[in-house]
Amino acid sequence: MMDDRKPDDTYNIKVDGYNVVAYSFGTGSEVLFCLNGGPGLPCDYVRDSHSWLSDNDYRVVAFDQLGCGSSDRPDDESLWTIQRYVKEVETVRTELELGTVHLYGQSWGTWLGIEYALTYPESFKTIILADGAGDIPHLVNELKRLRQALGSETEAMMQRHEAEGTLEHPEYQAAITLLNYRHVCRLDIWPDPVNRSLSDWNMDPYMAIQGPNEFCYTGSIKDWNRISELHKITQPALVLCGLHDELTPACSQKMHDALPNSQIKVFKNSSHLPMWEEPEAYCEVLLTFLDNKRR
Repeated sequence: MMDDRKPDDTYNIKVDGYNVVAYSFGTGSEVLFCLNGGPGLPCDYVRDSHSWLSDNDYRVVAFDQLGCGSSDRPDDESLWTIQRYVKEVETVRTELELGTVHLYGQSWGTWLGIEYALTYPESFKTIILADGAGDIPHLVNELKRLRQALGSETEAMMQRHEAEGTLEHPEYQAAITLLNYRHVCRLDIWPDPVNRSLSDWNMDPYMAIQGPNEFCYTGSIKDWNRISELHKITQPALVLCGLHDELTPACSQKMHDALPNSQIKVFKNSSHLPMWEEPEAYCEVLLTFLDNKRR
Protein backbone atom coordinates (compact mmCIF):
# COMPACT_ATOMS: atom_id res chain seq x y z
CA MET A 1 0.00 0.00 0.00
CA MET A 2 2.97 2.30 0.51
CA ASP A 3 4.01 4.31 -2.51
CA ASP A 4 5.67 7.52 -3.59
CA ARG A 5 2.53 9.42 -4.47
CA LYS A 6 2.68 13.19 -4.29
CA PRO A 7 0.22 15.28 -2.26
CA ASP A 8 -2.86 16.39 -4.16
CA ASP A 9 -2.69 19.79 -2.49
CA THR A 10 -0.13 21.83 -0.56
CA TYR A 11 -1.11 24.73 1.69
CA ASN A 12 0.68 27.63 3.35
CA ILE A 13 -0.80 28.59 6.72
CA LYS A 14 0.15 31.52 8.92
CA VAL A 15 0.97 30.43 12.48
CA ASP A 16 2.30 32.93 15.01
CA GLY A 17 3.42 35.11 12.12
CA TYR A 18 5.33 32.29 10.42
CA ASN A 19 4.57 29.98 7.50
CA VAL A 20 3.54 26.37 8.12
CA VAL A 21 3.21 23.98 5.15
CA ALA A 22 0.47 21.33 5.07
CA TYR A 23 -0.13 18.46 2.65
CA SER A 24 -3.38 16.76 1.63
CA PHE A 25 -4.20 13.50 -0.15
CA GLY A 26 -7.65 12.56 -1.41
CA THR A 27 -11.05 14.20 -1.20
CA GLY A 28 -12.94 11.99 1.25
CA SER A 29 -15.25 13.61 3.78
CA GLU A 30 -13.55 11.62 6.58
CA VAL A 31 -10.21 13.23 7.48
CA LEU A 32 -7.19 11.55 9.07
CA PHE A 33 -5.27 14.46 10.59
CA CYS A 34 -1.68 13.40 11.25
CA LEU A 35 0.66 14.65 13.96
CA ASN A 36 4.12 13.22 13.40
CA GLY A 37 6.95 12.57 15.81
CA GLY A 38 9.95 14.66 16.71
CA PRO A 39 9.65 17.42 17.65
CA GLY A 40 11.61 19.00 14.84
CA LEU A 41 11.03 16.25 12.26
CA PRO A 42 9.52 16.84 8.82
CA CYS A 43 6.30 14.88 8.40
CA ASP A 44 7.49 12.77 5.42
CA TYR A 45 7.67 9.43 7.24
CA VAL A 46 4.10 9.71 8.60
CA ARG A 47 2.62 11.49 5.60
CA ASP A 48 3.93 8.98 3.05
CA SER A 49 3.02 5.92 5.16
CA HIS A 50 -0.65 6.97 5.42
CA SER A 51 -1.33 8.51 2.00
CA TRP A 52 -2.74 5.14 0.84
CA LEU A 53 -5.86 5.86 2.87
CA SER A 54 -6.88 8.31 0.14
CA ASP A 55 -7.70 5.22 -1.96
CA ASN A 56 -10.23 4.23 0.70
CA ASP A 57 -12.34 7.39 0.63
CA TYR A 58 -10.36 9.20 3.32
CA ARG A 59 -8.64 12.55 3.12
CA VAL A 60 -5.18 12.43 4.72
CA VAL A 61 -3.71 15.69 5.99
CA ALA A 62 -0.24 16.14 7.50
CA PHE A 63 1.93 19.19 8.05
CA ASP A 64 5.49 20.17 8.78
CA GLN A 65 5.29 21.56 12.29
CA LEU A 66 6.84 24.98 12.79
CA GLY A 67 10.61 24.65 12.85
CA CYS A 68 10.94 21.76 10.43
CA GLY A 69 10.56 20.57 6.84
CA SER A 70 9.25 23.17 4.42
CA SER A 71 7.79 25.29 7.22
CA ASP A 72 9.64 28.30 8.60
CA ARG A 73 12.44 27.69 11.08
CA PRO A 74 12.54 30.70 13.37
CA ASP A 75 15.36 31.12 15.85
CA ASP A 76 13.19 31.75 18.90
CA GLU A 77 13.35 29.31 21.81
CA SER A 78 10.09 30.60 23.28
CA LEU A 79 8.22 28.90 20.42
CA TRP A 80 9.29 25.39 21.41
CA THR A 81 6.57 24.42 23.89
CA ILE A 82 3.88 21.78 23.69
CA GLN A 83 1.23 24.39 24.52
CA ARG A 84 2.15 26.51 21.51
CA TYR A 85 2.21 23.46 19.25
CA VAL A 86 -1.32 22.58 20.46
CA LYS A 87 -2.52 25.98 19.25
CA GLU A 88 -0.69 25.40 15.97
CA VAL A 89 -2.55 22.13 15.43
CA GLU A 90 -5.87 23.89 15.95
CA THR A 91 -4.88 26.70 13.59
CA VAL A 92 -4.10 24.18 10.83
CA ARG A 93 -7.36 22.30 11.42
CA THR A 94 -9.52 25.41 11.34
CA GLU A 95 -7.69 27.15 8.47
CA LEU A 96 -8.07 24.07 6.27
CA GLU A 97 -11.70 23.66 7.41
CA LEU A 98 -11.13 19.99 8.22
CA GLY A 99 -14.11 19.72 10.53
CA THR A 100 -14.23 16.95 13.13
CA VAL A 101 -11.25 14.74 12.34
CA HIS A 102 -9.81 11.33 13.05
CA LEU A 103 -6.81 12.52 15.06
CA TYR A 104 -3.60 10.52 14.56
CA GLY A 105 -0.46 11.05 16.60
CA GLN A 106 2.81 9.12 16.40
CA SER A 107 5.58 9.30 19.05
CA TRP A 108 5.86 13.00 20.05
CA GLY A 109 2.62 13.33 18.11
CA THR A 110 0.88 11.28 20.82
CA TRP A 111 1.89 13.73 23.53
CA LEU A 112 0.80 16.58 21.28
CA GLY A 113 -2.37 14.70 20.36
CA ILE A 114 -3.31 14.00 23.98
CA GLU A 115 -2.71 17.62 24.97
CA TYR A 116 -4.70 18.78 21.94
CA ALA A 117 -7.56 16.37 22.68
CA LEU A 118 -7.82 17.62 26.25
CA THR A 119 -7.76 21.24 25.07
CA TYR A 120 -10.13 20.92 22.08
CA PRO A 121 -12.38 17.95 22.96
CA GLU A 122 -14.98 18.72 20.29
CA SER A 123 -12.53 18.79 17.37
CA PHE A 124 -12.09 15.04 16.77
CA LYS A 125 -14.27 11.95 16.45
CA THR A 126 -11.59 9.30 17.10
CA ILE A 127 -7.99 9.33 18.29
CA ILE A 128 -5.14 7.03 17.28
CA LEU A 129 -2.10 7.06 19.57
CA ALA A 130 0.78 5.25 17.86
CA ASP A 131 4.10 4.45 19.52
CA GLY A 132 3.55 6.91 22.32
CA ALA A 133 3.19 7.46 26.03
CA GLY A 134 0.95 9.36 28.41
CA ASP A 135 3.45 9.42 31.26
CA ILE A 136 7.00 10.56 30.54
CA PRO A 137 8.50 9.65 33.96
CA HIS A 138 7.21 6.10 33.41
CA LEU A 139 8.69 6.13 29.90
CA VAL A 140 12.07 7.22 31.29
CA ASN A 141 12.05 4.20 33.59
CA GLU A 142 11.24 1.97 30.63
CA LEU A 143 14.12 3.49 28.65
CA LYS A 144 16.46 2.74 31.54
CA ARG A 145 15.46 -0.90 31.23
CA LEU A 146 16.21 -0.89 27.49
CA ARG A 147 19.56 0.79 28.08
CA GLN A 148 20.49 -1.65 30.81
CA ALA A 149 19.95 -4.52 28.38
CA LEU A 150 23.15 -3.35 26.67
CA GLY A 151 25.05 -4.38 29.80
CA SER A 152 26.09 -2.65 33.01
CA GLU A 153 29.39 -1.34 31.63
CA THR A 154 27.70 0.21 28.59
CA GLU A 155 25.00 1.82 30.74
CA ALA A 156 27.66 3.22 33.09
CA MET A 157 29.55 4.59 30.08
CA MET A 158 26.39 6.28 28.79
CA GLN A 159 25.66 7.81 32.17
CA ARG A 160 29.22 9.15 32.39
CA HIS A 161 29.05 10.83 28.99
CA GLU A 162 25.64 12.31 29.80
CA ALA A 163 26.97 13.70 33.09
CA GLU A 164 30.06 15.14 31.41
CA GLY A 165 28.22 16.45 28.36
CA THR A 166 30.34 14.42 25.92
CA LEU A 167 27.48 12.92 23.97
CA GLU A 168 29.35 13.11 20.65
CA HIS A 169 31.98 10.63 21.83
CA PRO A 170 32.10 7.65 19.42
CA GLU A 171 31.42 5.04 22.12
CA TYR A 172 28.31 6.88 23.30
CA GLN A 173 27.10 7.33 19.73
CA ALA A 174 27.71 3.63 19.07
CA ALA A 175 25.43 2.71 21.97
CA ILE A 176 22.72 5.07 20.69
CA THR A 177 23.02 3.59 17.20
CA LEU A 178 22.54 0.08 18.57
CA LEU A 179 19.50 1.19 20.58
CA ASN A 180 18.05 2.86 17.49
CA TYR A 181 18.34 -0.34 15.44
CA ARG A 182 16.77 -2.34 18.27
CA HIS A 183 13.99 0.01 19.29
CA VAL A 184 13.38 2.68 16.59
CA CYS A 185 13.45 0.72 13.31
CA ARG A 186 14.47 -2.93 13.00
CA LEU A 187 14.64 -2.98 9.22
CA ASP A 188 18.06 -3.61 7.68
CA ILE A 189 17.50 -0.73 5.26
CA TRP A 190 15.46 2.19 6.54
CA PRO A 191 12.80 3.52 4.09
CA ASP A 192 13.53 6.69 2.12
CA PRO A 193 10.77 8.78 3.79
CA VAL A 194 12.17 7.84 7.22
CA ASN A 195 15.67 8.81 6.16
CA ARG A 196 14.39 12.07 4.64
CA SER A 197 12.75 13.04 7.90
CA LEU A 198 15.73 12.04 10.05
CA SER A 199 18.29 13.74 7.82
CA ASP A 200 16.45 17.07 8.07
CA TRP A 201 15.90 17.04 11.84
CA ASN A 202 15.89 20.47 13.53
CA MET A 203 17.41 19.75 16.91
CA ASP A 204 16.41 23.10 18.47
CA PRO A 205 12.77 22.20 19.28
CA TYR A 206 13.82 18.62 19.99
CA MET A 207 16.43 19.65 22.56
CA ALA A 208 14.10 22.18 24.16
CA ILE A 209 11.19 19.78 24.57
CA GLN A 210 12.73 16.29 24.70
CA GLY A 211 16.52 16.12 24.95
CA PRO A 212 19.69 15.18 23.05
CA ASN A 213 18.49 11.77 21.78
CA GLU A 214 15.69 9.22 21.97
CA PHE A 215 17.04 7.65 25.16
CA CYS A 216 17.81 10.73 27.28
CA TYR A 217 15.03 13.10 28.39
CA THR A 218 16.22 16.45 29.70
CA GLY A 219 13.77 18.92 28.08
CA SER A 220 10.54 20.54 29.26
CA ILE A 221 8.50 17.37 28.60
CA LYS A 222 10.43 15.24 31.12
CA ASP A 223 7.82 15.57 33.89
CA TRP A 224 4.73 15.50 31.64
CA ASN A 225 2.02 13.04 32.69
CA ARG A 226 -1.64 13.06 31.55
CA ILE A 227 -2.67 9.52 32.54
CA SER A 228 -5.02 10.81 35.24
CA GLU A 229 -6.83 12.96 32.65
CA LEU A 230 -7.23 10.41 29.86
CA HIS A 231 -10.67 9.43 31.20
CA LYS A 232 -11.88 12.74 29.74
CA ILE A 233 -11.19 11.44 26.21
CA THR A 234 -14.38 9.46 25.60
CA GLN A 235 -14.12 9.17 21.81
CA PRO A 236 -13.07 5.78 20.38
CA ALA A 237 -9.32 5.37 20.73
CA LEU A 238 -6.82 3.04 19.09
CA VAL A 239 -3.46 2.52 20.79
CA LEU A 240 -0.66 1.07 18.63
CA CYS A 241 2.95 0.09 19.28
CA GLY A 242 5.67 -2.37 18.38
CA LEU A 243 6.73 -5.18 20.70
CA HIS A 244 10.29 -3.81 20.62
CA ASP A 245 9.22 -0.13 20.69
CA GLU A 246 11.36 2.45 22.49
CA LEU A 247 8.04 3.78 23.78
CA THR A 248 7.34 0.35 25.13
CA PRO A 249 4.16 -1.76 25.19
CA ALA A 250 3.96 -0.96 28.89
CA CYS A 251 3.60 2.72 27.97
CA SER A 252 0.83 1.89 25.50
CA GLN A 253 -0.91 -0.39 28.00
CA LYS A 254 -0.94 2.43 30.55
CA MET A 255 -2.73 4.70 28.04
CA HIS A 256 -5.11 1.93 27.00
CA ASP A 257 -6.06 1.22 30.62
CA ALA A 258 -6.76 4.90 31.29
CA LEU A 259 -8.82 5.58 28.14
CA PRO A 260 -12.49 4.65 28.64
CA ASN A 261 -13.18 3.61 25.04
CA SER A 262 -9.99 2.17 23.58
CA GLN A 263 -8.48 -0.87 21.93
CA ILE A 264 -4.81 -1.79 21.67
CA LYS A 265 -2.63 -3.60 19.14
CA VAL A 266 1.01 -4.60 19.62
CA PHE A 267 2.87 -5.46 16.41
CA LYS A 268 5.15 -8.38 17.27
CA ASN A 269 7.82 -7.79 14.62
CA SER A 270 8.09 -4.01 14.98
CA SER A 271 9.75 -1.39 17.10
CA HIS A 272 8.90 2.32 16.82
CA LEU A 273 7.78 2.38 13.18
CA PRO A 274 5.28 -0.46 12.61
CA MET A 275 3.77 1.44 9.69
CA TRP A 276 7.04 0.73 7.87
CA GLU A 277 8.16 -2.45 9.64
CA GLU A 278 4.86 -4.36 9.28
CA PRO A 279 2.90 -2.30 6.73
CA GLU A 280 0.28 -4.88 5.74
CA ALA A 281 -0.71 -5.76 9.30
CA TYR A 282 -0.58 -2.10 10.32
CA CYS A 283 -2.75 -0.92 7.44
CA GLU A 284 -5.35 -3.62 8.12
CA VAL A 285 -5.66 -2.68 11.80
CA LEU A 286 -5.87 1.04 11.10
CA LEU A 287 -8.38 0.76 8.26
CA THR A 288 -10.61 -1.62 10.21
CA PHE A 289 -10.69 0.78 13.15
CA LEU A 290 -11.46 3.80 10.96
CA ASP A 291 -14.11 2.06 8.88
CA ASN A 292 -15.87 0.84 12.02
CA LYS A 293 -15.99 4.39 13.36
CA ARG A 294 -17.35 6.18 10.29
CA ARG A 295 -20.26 8.39 11.26
